[in-house]
Amino acid sequence: MVNVRNFTIIAHIDHGKSTLADRLIEFSGVLRSSEYKEQVLDSMDLEREKGITIKMHPVRLEMNINGERYIFNLIDTPGHVDFTYEVSRSMAAVEGAILLVDASQGVEAQTVSNLYLAIEQNLEIIPVINKIDLPNADIEGTIEELKDLIGEIDPVLISAKTGQGVDKLIGRIIKDIPPPSDRSGDLQALVFDAIWDDHRGAIPYVRVFGGEVKKGDEIEFVSSGETYEVLEVGYILPPKKFVPAEKLSSGEVGYIVANIRDIRKARVGDTIRKAGSDTQPLPGYREPKPMVWAGIYPLENAKYNDLVKAIERLKLNDAAITVSPAYTPALGPGFKCGFLGLLHLEIVKERLRREYEVEVIITSPTVEYKVIHKDGREEIINNPVDFPDYYDKAFEPYVKLQVLTPPEYIGPIMQLCISRRGKQTGFQYLGSKVVILEFEMPLSEILYDFFDNLKSISRGYASMDYELLGWKESDLVRLDILLNGEKVDAFGIVVPREKSYHIGRKLVSKLRKLIPRQLFEVNVQAAIGKRVIAKERIPPLRKDVTAKCYGGDITRKRKLLEKQKEGKKKLKQIGKVEVPQEAFLALMSEK
Repeated sequence: MVNVRNFTIIAHIDHGKSTLADRLIEFSGVLRSSEYKEQVLDSMDLEREKGITIKMHPVRLEMNINGERYIFNLIDTPGHVDFTYEVSRSMAAVEGAILLVDASQGVEAQTVSNLYLAIEQNLEIIPVINKIDLPNADIEGTIEELKDLIGEIDPVLISAKTGQGVDKLIGRIIKDIPPPSDRSGDLQALVFDAIWDDHRGAIPYVRVFGGEVKKGDEIEFVSSGETYEVLEVGYILPPKKFVPAEKLSSGEVGYIVANIRDIRKARVGDTIRKAGSDTQPLPGYREPKPMVWAGIYPLENAKYNDLVKAIERLKLNDAAITVSPAYTPALGPGFKCGFLGLLHLEIVKERLRREYEVEVIITSPTVEYKVIHKDGREEIINNPVDFPDYYDKAFEPYVKLQVLTPPEYIGPIMQLCISRRGKQTGFQYLGSKVVILEFEMPLSEILYDFFDNLKSISRGYASMDYELLGWKESDLVRLDILLNGEKVDAFGIVVPREKSYHIGRKLVSKLRKLIPRQLFEVNVQAAIGKRVIAKERIPPLRKDVTAKCYGGDITRKRKLLEKQKEGKKKLKQIGKVEVPQEAFLALMSEK
C-alpha cells in the first residue's frame, strides 16, 4: 500500500526551512553521501550566496516507515515578504503545511502572514519549533506566542541542523496531514510552476487533482485552449533530477514534457485537462499584484534582442513579474516591469546577469498612481514621466504594515513610521516579549531604505510584513532631473509635495558626486514643472592652455583663454552629458 502526503514548509526568512528539507531528504536516503551538500534544494548560486530561498522547490521523497511505504511530495518555499506569491502557489498544490518557527527568534512578521495564507487555503497546519539546541532558544516563550496566534497547540520540537526530533515530525506528517482524495475520471491538473529547457521547451510542474496523465495523451491548457501531445511525465527527485514515470495519477506531483515551444502557453496557475474535455478549471491561487515598477534597459542597445529572450524565459518561472515594452531617449528600447518589492527587483537583475548573461540598467523604482484629470478622466500611471503637472485629484497605494518587535524598540519604530507618513492603527502584545504594531502607510514610503532603517534601529530584531489596502488621496508632484536643461526621463520620480524640496536637494547633491566631470560645465537641476527647486554645478575639466607661454604680453594668455572658453561653449551646445550606470543604480537607494 502506497501512502501519499503533499505538504509545504512555511516560515519567516532564515528560520531553517531549507535545513529541515535537507534532513527530510537525508532521512529518506534518496541521495548518496557523495551527492549530498548543504541546502540541497537551493540550486541557484544566488540562493546560496544570500542564504535565502528565492524559488519554490518541489521534490518527491520515498520512505519506508514501520513496514509501510510513504511518498512525501515536499515543496520548500521562500520566506521573504517579496516572495509571498511563491508560497501561495505552493499552498494551492498541497493538503498540509509545516509552520516552522525559530526558537531563538520567536514568531516574526512573515510567520504570521504565511499562517494566514495557510488558513485561507484550509490546510492542515503542523506547528514546529526549530533550533531548540541553541543556547539562547526560548522554547516556552515561542510556544506562548504561537498559542496567542492559533490557540492550543501541540508543537513538534526539533533541531533541523542536528536532526533531533525529525523522526517525530515525520510521524506527525503521516498522522495529521490527510492523504489526497482519490478522484478518478477526467484529468484535472494545476500548473504551479514551470521551467525552460532548450531541448524540450517549457516544462510545467503540476499537481494532479483528478484523473491521470501519461505519454501519448492529448492535453489542453484551459486558459489558452492550446493542445499538445504528452511526450513524457515523471517525478522530481532531489536535487533536481527528472525521473520518467509511466503516468501521473490523482494526488501526485510531477512534471509534463509536451514540446511546448511558446513560453507564454505554459502559464503558471492554469489548469491542464484532456483535449476536448469540458472539465472545469481549478481555482489555482491568488494572482500576484506588482507593487514596484521600474524600467529595465540593456547596457548596450545592440543587446536588446538578448534581453527580450532572457525576460521571456525568466517570466516563465517567475509569474509575478509583469512586462511591457518601453522606450526613453536616454536609454533606448527596453521594458517597463512590475515587481513585488525591491528584493524581487534585485533578484531579477542578478538572474538576468548570471543565468542569461545580459547586463542591464534599472531605473529608479516607483509605484502605481491613480490620477483624475480636470475633465474627469481617470488614469493609472506607473511611469513618472506620464504624471501630469496639473490634475484634479491624485491617489497613491496604501498598505497595512505590520511590524513585530521586542517592546524596547517601540518608540524609535513608531517615530520611523510616522516620519514616513504612517498612521498607527493597531497595537497588540504577542506573549510577553513581542509587540505587533500596525500602521497604514503609503507603499512608496517603504520601498527604498525603510527595511534597512527598521533593522538598524531595532538591532535586527524587528520584522515586517505588509498587504495592499487600496488607494488614498495625496498631494503629489512629479520631480524632474535636468542635466544642462535637458530632462532625463530615467531619473523622474513622483513625490509628496511637502517632501519635494528635501528630496530634490538630496538627488542633485548625489548626482553631482556620481556624474564624472566633462569637458564642459554641467548644471544638475531638480524641477517641479517649470520651477527649479534645487541646483548643483559640476565644473568642467580644465586644461592649462597657457602652460607654454613663457613670458610675453598678458593679452596673449587672454586670447588663449577666450579661445578655450568659446570652444567649451560650443561643446556644451552639442555635447551629451555622460551618465554612468552607477548613477542609475545609486539613485535606486535614494528617496
